[in-house]
Amino acid sequence: MTRIIDKLLERLDKRVETNIRSSARQHGRRSFLARTGSALFGAAVLSPVLPFDRRAHASEGGGAEDPCSYWRHCAIDGFLCDQSGGSLTTCPPGSSVSAVSWVGTCSNPDDGKEYLISYNDCCGKPFIPTATFCNNNKGERPGYRMSLYNDVNWCTANTDKGYHCTVSIVVGTAE
Repeated sequence: MTRIIDKLLERLDKRVETNIRSSARQHGRRSFLARTGSALFGAAVLSPVLPFDRRAHASEGGGAEDPCSYWRHCAIDGFLCDQSGGSLTTCPPGSSVSAVSWVGTCSNPDDGKEYLISYNDCCGKPFIPTATFCNNNKGERPGYRMSLYNDVNWCTANTDKGYHCTVSIVVGTAE
């Protein structure tokens, strides 16, 4: 009985060795490195073009002192420029306003009117981690309605693609 088992194991060893040697001839280290290098290069080329999802930095908390609860920030998604060296409506020095933006309709509690707000990312500088991050999604639509989608790095349209902060500009009254 042990002879039969020894012969079976010997045949199994030969088949495994033959398959491994055949595989090694077809798939060498160089082809593996070439495929890995191509995949890494492709990822490096595509990464600056892809949208950047900032939902992971969502602001926690709320309350009266929360700057995210200001009425103009009803659909903002980003760091506040007035805490990053700019103001509510202007980008900080050294950064540039994004070529494209998203819009939201916010209600001003002081006069009861609805206003169209343009949210523009300021680009070209790294964000400041101590600035308040707001993630308000009132009126946000899925990604196929890009002008109403706030979860994208809108700096990809600029030459300086680094996101810094977001401004909230009143465009006019909503009708």
